Amino acid sequence: MAPDLGSGAILVAGALSALPAGTRQPQDSVMETPLTILHVTAGAFIIGPLALLPMTGLRAIRPGRANQAASIARLTRLFSWLSLVVAGTGFEPVSFVDPEDKLTIGTPWLLASIILNAVAVTVSLLLVAPLLSRASHHLADGTTADAGVYSRIAGSSGLVSLLLVAVVVLMVWRP
Repeated sequence: MAPDLGSGAILVAGALSALPAGTRQPQDSVMETPLTILHVTAGAFIIGPLALLPMTGLRAIRPGRANQAASIARLTRLFSWLSLVVAGTGFEPVSFVDPEDKLTIGTPWLLASIILNAVAVTVSLLLVAPLLSRASHHLADGTTADAGVYSRIAGSSGLVSLLLVAVVVLMVWRP
């Protein structure tokens, strides 16, 4: 005997109408899910390379590959700017959060993640990419990049990676 789908639909509708006021309904997530997927996918495909490219640049600097180091400097700059897309796609799903969660841009963990992301992008754009570029110019001129430049690239790119990890921890943990 086939199940009576009509009574099942009434049961589901009745259960949903019994939820307390302010509880999210399934239709509330119609746009939240695709926007969250876009945000997480952008994070994986943009933030991942942003964290790894400078380390690859360091491996290009050691043997003196100027062209590769210059390409990595350009890519680091590009992915730094693209990381703003990740941040931008994170704002829209916030509007779909249950009002009882009282999640706003001023919520401490969310505000901290925005600030940490801004610092990471700033360090990447103002330190990491220019230092990689400077090292590639030295290599192209036939001179070696000094140890200070190499160390600053390593330190500043490590800082960017740590800041990005902190952002991910805040996004997942939501303290």
